[in-house]
Amino acid sequence: MVRLARLPLDMAAEGVGQLTGVLARAMHGRPTGPGDPLPAGAGIPVLLVHGLADGASVIPPLERELRGDGVGPFVPVACNVFGPDIRTAARALGDQVELVRAGSDGRAAVVIGYSLGGLIARYYVQRLGGDTHVPLVITLATPHGGTATALLAPAHPLLRQLRPGSELLTELTEPAVGCRTRFVAFHSDLDEAVIPAARGRIDHPDLEARNVLVPGVGHLTLPLHRPVIDEMRALLAAAQVAFAVCPPDHDSS
Repeated sequence: MVRLARLPLDMAAEGVGQLTGVLARAMHGRPTGPGDPLPAGAGIPVLLVHGLADGASVIPPLERELRGDGVGPFVPVACNVFGPDIRTAARALGDQVELVRAGSDGRAAVVIGYSLGGLIARYYVQRLGGDTHVPLVITLATPHGGTATALLAPAHPLLRQLRPGSELLTELTEPAVGCRTRFVAFHSDLDEAVIPAARGRIDHPDLEARNVLVPGVGHLTLPLHRPVIDEMRALLAAAQVAFAVCPPDHDSS
């Protein structure tokens, strides 16, 4: 098996570039607001959270691949990932989850996060009570344990949070007893932006997490890799059956 910690320097540099080269072209998308109609669909809502600057390259094709089987609406979450920190982005995600649920008759929602978007989603459900509204989070190529590439990145506040052992990542290792969200984390052994590869896993004793190793694909390839798409479609179809008609009554426990 390839060990990313021993990748050549040029591949490591490519990973740093994916984390930092986007600073000059950060996205300034407008989040869904109260006056915005939700896309058509009568199934379980799915919110798609992008990474540093991949909203146009990953999220629209991912949405097209996942449509069908009565699932939806699909709602791209346009948050400014270069805001103050992941915590702020997670609170903004929570606001959008509540708006989407209000427009979907209170149905539970699924959140899919790519790269940094997966950490935003995880922080929301694990630390901000989002597990009440979101029974399933799917992460794609997310540095759950941080990444060595962030050690070489400029000292942007958000990028510092991706460094192994950062205050934010340490917070995510704290007890999370009672967190009701199920996690599925897709990670690769050839991810040039998440180094070492094992940091793409969720390893927390209090979280119900399934880690899915996707061999031989890169950071930008993983979210649109056909086996990953097929597995996510199956997860969404199962969530549709489980939660779309009768949302979980978490408050009754």
